[in-house]
Amino acid sequence: MSEAIRVLLVDDEGGFISALSKRLGRRGMSATAVSDGEEALAALDREPVDVMVLDVKMPGMSGMQVLNLVKARHPEVEVILLTGYADMDCALQAMSAGAFDFLVKPVDFELLGCRIMAAARGKSLRTECSVPGADAPGE
Repeated sequence: MSEAIRVLLVDDEGGFISALSKRLGRRGMSATAVSDGEEALAALDREPVDVMVLDVKMPGMSGMQVLNLVKARHPEVEVILLTGYADMDCALQAMSAGAFDFLVKPVDFELLGCRIMAAARGKSLRTECSVPGADAPGE
């Protein structure tokens, strides 16, 4: 990808979001941080992103509610969910709803950075392969 990966960070833990934002910036990514689901949806409507990193447990809307709305309104956005609780049912539900990945906090920043890059690569490949007006294979 030639442009910086655009990441929306959604978590009510300010210290975590600040540290993650700095680390992503050092990797050449452009990160925007918000603290709840409502802000996340508004931010997505204003500015497109490649990947959303989303906490499951937040005040107001849950991460699962936000995931469902994001996939309905902006299906091209890859979503990585984070949780402080290892809950297999929640992970399965998230993946079924279209999440790219589901990671348990405390999350290793290197691993998360790699997963963000993988999600952005997947989005980029899908975009390249779905160019309007492109000939279908065999035409």
